[in-house]
Amino acid sequence: MNGAKQPLLIGAHTSAAGGVHNAILEGARIGATTVQLFTSNQKRWQSKPISESDIGLWKAALEETGLRQIMSHDSYLINLGSPNPELLQKSRDAFAAEAERCVQLGISYLNFHPGAHLKEGVEACMDRIVESLLLVKPILARGNTRLLLESTAGQGSAIGARFEELGYILEKVEKQIPVGVCIDTCHVFVAGYDIRTPEAWDKTLKEFDQKVGLRHLFAFHINDSVKDLGSRVDRHAHLGKGTIGLEAFKFLMQDPRTRLLPKYLETPEGPPVWIKEIQLLRELGDFPHAH
Repeated sequence: MNGAKQPLLIGAHTSAAGGVHNAILEGARIGATTVQLFTSNQKRWQSKPISESDIGLWKAALEETGLRQIMSHDSYLINLGSPNPELLQKSRDAFAAEAERCVQLGISYLNFHPGAHLKEGVEACMDRIVESLLLVKPILARGNTRLLLESTAGQGSAIGARFEELGYILEKVEKQIPVGVCIDTCHVFVAGYDIRTPEAWDKTLKEFDQKVGLRHLFAFHINDSVKDLGSRVDRHAHLGKGTIGLEAFKFLMQDPRTRLLPKYLETPEGPPVWIKEIQLLRELGDFPHAH
């Protein structure tokens, strides 16, 4: 790492098996400077609270590794816009518990899929998501965690594939809670936003700025895509091995709007490949082009 320059924050979604601190240690092993993790089992509603010893091990791992801007990903079961009252309540409870764990651990970002309307109408769903987010305001007030809406692929009735939808939710909550957006490169591409060339990325970022605001962009999930532009099918591929191509990732690592934002790999096959991909992204970022 080069002291004079700000370090590039590049990592992956590492495993918290055996304790949350293990995600940090795995990050260090793969050469990451940041990581994303699940703070509890993402396939179960109930979660164990974080213990004092968990917090101690976590802080020690952060101290030892120097990793920063850690991101949590909430449970895949959660739908903060569900029209079903029982599922909505379960989702809100699980999300509050997740926010609580993030605050306890001092996690920078809590990334979540906004929700799905299940054929009950987009606007009503977005309004329910807004209500759901405002419920965790007292928890967030006790720490420094920022909620990040993840841009989605547009599968089924998922909200958040269009920048307008992210903008709608943000506008209603931004004055009350710390909030922002994480763009997933695979999702945004299959949702119909071209990012394959610098020109295409520039156009997409300008549209994001108009409809959401670049000040709300805090992070990226870095994935190539198996499926094509506008297919609305979420299948991650290794960098440069999918339909997006390496040029897109080179742009992200060099453009001043995106270079210093944290980036988290969610590509298939895990650590052996991540070691190479983190190194690749770092190399792509080593040559900022002249402006």
